[in-house]
Amino acid sequence: MPDTADLSGRTVLIAGATSTSGRAVARALLDAGARVVVVGSDQARLEALEAELPGVIGERADLTDRDDVLELAMRVHARVGDVDGVVHLVGGWRGGGGIPGQTEDDYRVVEHSFTALRHVSRAFWDDLLASTAGRITMVSSTTVERPTAGGANYTAVKAASESWMRSLAQGFSKSEAPAAAVVFRVQALAGLEEQLAASVVALWNTDAPALNGTVTTLTP
Repeated sequence: MPDTADLSGRTVLIAGATSTSGRAVARALLDAGARVVVVGSDQARLEALEAELPGVIGERADLTDRDDVLELAMRVHARVGDVDGVVHLVGGWRGGGGIPGQTEDDYRVVEHSFTALRHVSRAFWDDLLASTAGRITMVSSTTVERPTAGGANYTAVKAASESWMRSLAQGFSKSEAPAAAVVFRVQALAGLEEQLAASVVALWNTDAPALNGTVTTLTP
C-alpha cells in the first residue's frame, strides 16, 4: 500500500485504543490530519493517552455491552458527527494446555474481542455506508490458516471475527457504498505497531472495490 494519505476531514474511531498498537495508530492518524476518537474501558489510561497525544478525543465504554456501545455512538455523533473509519484493536490472548486445556474461562478472555467487533460495527454501520470512503479494519492472526491445539480458543475467535468482516465486506459490496472491510493478520503484533499504523492510514489511498474483503499479512 502507499505510504501516505491525507485524512483531513476524516473521523476515525479506534476501539481498544490504549494498547501500544492503539497509540501508534492514533498518532499516525493524527499526523495524517484525521480527527481521532480513542475508545477504551479504563478512564485513567484514556486520560494518559489524551495527555500523550493532544487532539485525540477520549471516550470510555464497555465494548462488550451492546447498550454501552449504542450510548457511545450517540456521544460520538454529538461530539464529532459521523465517523469515516473504525479500527478494531480489542484483543487478548490465552492459550496452552492442548484441547483439554481450552477452558471456558480462557475462552471468555478472548471471546470479548469478537463481541466488541459485532457491537461496534453494527453501531457505526450507517456511518460507514454514508461516508465517501468508509473503512473498518481489525487485526487477526496467522493461526487462522494454521490452527494449533494449544491456541484453539483464540484461533476460533479470530476465525469468527474474520468471517464477520467478510460479511461486512459483502454488505458494503451489495449496497454499492464506497466502503471497505479489511483484515490484517500478524503472527505477533509486538514490533509491528508502526507498520500496522502506516497500513491503517494507507487504507484511504486505495479505492474501496480493490480493498474491500482483503486480508493482508504484516511481517517483520
